[in-house]
Amino acid sequence: MVDDWGKRKVEQLQQTILGQLHHHPDGLSEFDLMARLAEAGMACYQRAPLGDPLSLFQSHFLLFHCLYRLRDELHRRAEAELDIHCLSIVLKPYQHVDSALPQTPDPLRDYYLDLTHLANTSAADVDALLQQFWRRFSGDQPHQQALDVLGLTGPVSFDEVKVQYRRLVMVHHPDRGGSTAKLQSINEAMAQLKACYA
Repeated sequence: MVDDWGKRKVEQLQQTILGQLHHHPDGLSEFDLMARLAEAGMACYQRAPLGDPLSLFQSHFLLFHCLYRLRDELHRRAEAELDIHCLSIVLKPYQHVDSALPQTPDPLRDYYLDLTHLANTSAADVDALLQQFWRRFSGDQPHQQALDVLGLTGPVSFDEVKVQYRRLVMVHHPDRGGSTAKLQSINEAMAQLKACYA
């Protein structure tokens, strides 16, 4: 829960964000908006937390918390629409929508408006989120390449991977007449798959 001091800070941050968006009608990226907030004297954005993942998460979360609150307020007052995306945050003219239409669920809005996520997220949680992001960002290509080396097609369980790995090690081990290079590629593929299944 945010105390009165915290509420005032959030409201001040929201007003500064709104001012910056009015000054940049083509929109701003999250990074640019954070830089503008630092220039405007917002202390939590002047510390440049880029080297500390937890501080960066907290700055990001606070920004998006304010953006979603601001979006709701602007829409409720029929003043403007706010498009929120990390690459483009844009203030747009208000468009009336028939309130009888069902609202589309917005899990991101729900996440950022719940301040317990900000309070309860630890440095270890942020590290886990970053690892999950990088796994998704790299996609399945390394995973599939590793499966190809082992002669497997997905989806397969890690137990199946281990059985195939042991079989190939027995066949390609140099002591049994196999190739050192082939064994190395099998070991590298296994290391890649172990990381994927972790």
